[in-house]
Amino acid sequence: MNNDRKPVVISYAASKVGKLDQTRFEHEILADVVIDAVGTAGLDKTDIGSAVFTAPTPATRQRAFATFMASRLGLHCQGQIAEVSNLGITGGLAFEQACADVAGGRARVALALGIEYSSAVDAATMMEQGIRAAGDVNFQTPFGLTPIAWYALDADRYLYETGTTRRDLAAIAVKNRQHAMLNPLAQFQTPLTVADVLEQPTIVEPLGRYDVPARSDGAICLVVTSEVVARGLGKPFLRVLGRGFSHDGRHQVGSSPHDITDFPAARQATATALEDAAVSLEQVDVAELYAPCTITEALVVEAIGLAEKGRGALAAGAGETAIGGRIPVCTSGGCLSRGHPPGLTALYGIAELFDQLLHRAGKRQVAGAGLGLHLCELGNYNAALAHVMDAGN
Repeated sequence: MNNDRKPVVISYAASKVGKLDQTRFEHEILADVVIDAVGTAGLDKTDIGSAVFTAPTPATRQRAFATFMASRLGLHCQGQIAEVSNLGITGGLAFEQACADVAGGRARVALALGIEYSSAVDAATMMEQGIRAAGDVNFQTPFGLTPIAWYALDADRYLYETGTTRRDLAAIAVKNRQHAMLNPLAQFQTPLTVADVLEQPTIVEPLGRYDVPARSDGAICLVVTSEVVARGLGKPFLRVLGRGFSHDGRHQVGSSPHDITDFPAARQATATALEDAAVSLEQVDVAELYAPCTITEALVVEAIGLAEKGRGALAAGAGETAIGGRIPVCTSGGCLSRGHPPGLTALYGIAELFDQLLHRAGKRQVAGAGLGLHLCELGNYNAALAHVMDAGN
């Protein structure tokens, strides 16, 4: 890579996660976010060479949304205008493509952005198009095996094998809510106790309402440019030191026998990213993980080595993965409390590391945070994309 083209994030803007104002058109909401992000970066629309969008949900009636938005924003891009989509890893792919356009010299400035109106999708459409068909449409879908059901299977097996209890899992939801209460972008900001989690109705046994994510809307834009441009603008920046990707060969839960409490793709992607960055896991100060359910966070922190096998939930209960603990995880509040607009979740995670590593996180700031790990998944962690990041100025 040309050293003059090393891609960095110099700004972002985002809506609060939750339910967007659906009296406004999507392009109006996203346009405000883009104008905010680009203006904060000290740039103009004429500087933007690429805009990589996350593909919108079925609620978005406008086809070719990316070029429609480019027109509304007055962009004349010479790099590319595109929409990307691959379940939970979508935001990570948009970010990587924006970085690739800067690194490859196709754009001086690239945007990774999107808007998601999940709450506007009726329940039947969400189930058929957005959830059930995400698995094996011929084998799993007829039996109603949704993503939450995949995670519930993981949880049942994990509780059986490790002796972990639902109360232990609940500590993850409580920890993430405590973080979200300090995050102005978070969907849920009221206090939560272990008793609150255990008292909720079951969604899919053994997971209750607070063990799984709510439906969430969001809009976000990351501004990516080169380190040289960032320094010329006098802007601090977030840079990618290492990158790793892995797919374990299965589609979601898979059809061949395997250990459903192990996430080998997460482990390999993280190891590759750490090696690429020439750092060790012990040097990581904060981790922002794509974890839709309490069980997912328990399993992924174990898979990548932040907790020993069987201690992923116990680590949360002991305060090890909380702000002020040994290794803070999901300081944004994560999918469970910051909120989870699936296609945008990875972008919100990178934005959290931007705040943490540039020491702009306010009351949720991890003291001395210098190195961050970001991880997003495709589905049930059959694939994972990892980035190791730090700050520059």
